[in-house]
Amino acid sequence: KTYAHRADPKKEAFVIDTPPPTMSGRMHVGHAYSYAQTDFIARFKRMTGYEVVYPFGTDDNGVATERLVERERKVLASRMRRDEFIALCEEYVEETRPGFVDDWKRIGISCDFDLFYSTISDEVRALSQKHFLDLVRSGRAYRKEAPMIWDPKLQTALSQTELEDREQETWFCDIAFKTTDGHDVLIATTRPEMLSACVAVFVHPDDTRWTHLHGHELVVPVYSHTVRVMADTRVDPEKGTGIVMCCTFGDQTDIEWYRQYGLPLRIAITKDGKMSELAARYAGLTIREAREAIIADMESSGELVSKKRITHSVNVGERSGVEIEILETPQWFITVLDRKADLESAAASIDWKPAHMRVRFDNWNAGLNWDWCVSRQRFFGVPIPIWYDERGEPVLPGDDELPVDPMTHKPKGMRDVALTPETDVLDTWATSSLTPMIVRSLLSDDDPANRWPLDLRPQAHDIITFWLYNSTIRGLEHEGSAPWKTAAISGWVLDPKGKKMSKSKGNVIDPRVVMEKYSADALRYAAAIVKLGDDAPFQEKDVQQGFKTATKLFNAVKFSVMHLERAPKNSLSEEPSALVDRWLRVKLERTLRDYLLSFEEYAYDKARAAADRFFWDVFTDDYIEFAKHRLYDENDDTAYATLRLAMLSAIKLYAPLMPFVTEEVFHYYPFEEADSIHSTQIVASGFSDDDALVRGDLLSAIIGMIRKAKSEAQVSMRKEVEVLTLTMPKDELALLDDEMRAEIRAIMSVSTIETEEGERSVALTL
Repeated sequence: KTYAHRADPKKEAFVIDTPPPTMSGRMHVGHAYSYAQTDFIARFKRMTGYEVVYPFGTDDNGVATERLVERERKVLASRMRRDEFIALCEEYVEETRPGFVDDWKRIGISCDFDLFYSTISDEVRALSQKHFLDLVRSGRAYRKEAPMIWDPKLQTALSQTELEDREQETWFCDIAFKTTDGHDVLIATTRPEMLSACVAVFVHPDDTRWTHLHGHELVVPVYSHTVRVMADTRVDPEKGTGIVMCCTFGDQTDIEWYRQYGLPLRIAITKDGKMSELAARYAGLTIREAREAIIADMESSGELVSKKRITHSVNVGERSGVEIEILETPQWFITVLDRKADLESAAASIDWKPAHMRVRFDNWNAGLNWDWCVSRQRFFGVPIPIWYDERGEPVLPGDDELPVDPMTHKPKGMRDVALTPETDVLDTWATSSLTPMIVRSLLSDDDPANRWPLDLRPQAHDIITFWLYNSTIRGLEHEGSAPWKTAAISGWVLDPKGKKMSKSKGNVIDPRVVMEKYSADALRYAAAIVKLGDDAPFQEKDVQQGFKTATKLFNAVKFSVMHLERAPKNSLSEEPSALVDRWLRVKLERTLRDYLLSFEEYAYDKARAAADRFFWDVFTDDYIEFAKHRLYDENDDTAYATLRLAMLSAIKLYAPLMPFVTEEVFHYYPFEEADSIHSTQIVASGFSDDDALVRGDLLSAIIGMIRKAKSEAQVSMRKEVEVLTLTMPKDELALLDDEMRAEIRAIMSVSTIETEEGERSVALTL
């Protein structure tokens, strides 16, 4: 229970809106890095006096889980009874969740795993349904039959956030429409299969090439129905022939024209991605089949003037990879477009780490054209808690009835009333966008940590437009402000060649394999090299450096403990008096200052670099070697006190980054009274000694020159030097007092020291 949250009014809380990983497979190396980076912050905050609330959840409802279950259980949801498939999903989630969560424990995430939630649990379903009903009652959620983004493969509506651009090959066709008096008018299109849905033709009002066509009609090829030529500034005169056919619906502009000009509705594509009866002889063909067939037919008839193969960017479903269509279907929406200014202000109130990531939010917000469609035509999700009466009016349950499934329940007092249940479920983002509220629901009402806004939303940059944007919408709607004070945005881990990892490319790095070879600490150390927000290639050498650092720390503690166990008991509270002890203390204080400031700015990479400089350069390379001769003198109390302080400080500095090895070595010696290194505090003492810093740095430089000279002479570092001739500038020679001379003799086995004025150099007489 080291990381268990305990409500403590005396401590300032730090509440993390932990990303709930989607149960669509095992942890990948991107997870390992981004969750480790969040954990660095959590552990740091805990070790600087905060009461950290760090829950853990799994996002296990929705399309991702459905597809995983279909793949793993070798079934198709469309060929099963709804209740049977839902039961199969629930069974699979319960069976696999423990192993899934173990991946996060293995990487050392310091969550309180008793503060746990599942997005398909009864508690979360009730919370999600309540917040949805609140929006329905306030008029901020509505149902409407409207043109909607549709995924033909998954056969469900999608929101704008669930799309991605993908390059695809297709034909770019010049097609001959006819004027009513028989003249050809060429229109360029990549979608000739949509001709049956053509309801108008548009030109730019300032394009003089087509002024003579304004208000006239054209005959549509293949289908021979007529459409009117209209002028609109949204036409790009430079694209194709400068004439655009409007089909209901080919794209967003078609929808705008349909609404603005009251155009007819002609649906050419069915929900399963095939041509409708409107397409006549092409009915029943897939979109791609129809495209090829209609091109071939127009070539034969002469209506196809030319065609060329092109590659262009198309919108595909993020989950299915299939090109989306736009169909008019009844869906539930949350109103967003009227709050774009509020959303921009909410984004400005968040402290973005790094700051430039806010641009992604603002750009998405500015370019948004749709209200948020939150209904999905799927099975395994949070049911939309609505029924419809005989007039089609929504019937809502009371909050005390939640969670409900309209397919199997009826609202109180209406058991005998004929009601039609809503069969759709909520978009998974409609529930996961509520994680700030879910986190609060895990805390008691009188817990000081149960407050708004939360402190931190950590997440990857690729879901700013999904999770962060939608959560901000919910924060504004339900609480009146953004949900967090800070958003820490992590980047992607790329393959060693800088390419995005994917199973199809065969370049995926399995973090379990890396941890088995080098340890979780080593992998976490590599994650601490990457700057927050940066995309970076996975470098095995970084993990190897982490392994070396963990090993060096282990050995340094073993060495230190060997001496500390011989130390007089009263020596460990001694104030430093020797130069090298005071120098070490100053170096430590400066390290702590840089480390604390870096972590406060979420620059854990700089904090790691500060820890490395102190541990490798100051402590192990210099101080241990400087103090070694004194550690064998049991009367030199300050050497033991300084060694203990330096070793404990190094363990603490690395504890947020490498929790396993630091916890292990902390228990080798009673460094501090605590059950765990992670329960101790990282505190700067304010120690200052400018003279010790200057003279200690000079001593370090002199010892370094002597080491180099001995190495070049190929002699042991213990080889006695009869005469050391030390040449230095006048101001440095003035610092060379008796204490420094004594240290040089003891550390490097020097008998006599002679000095000369000049540029720094050493000469050895062996």
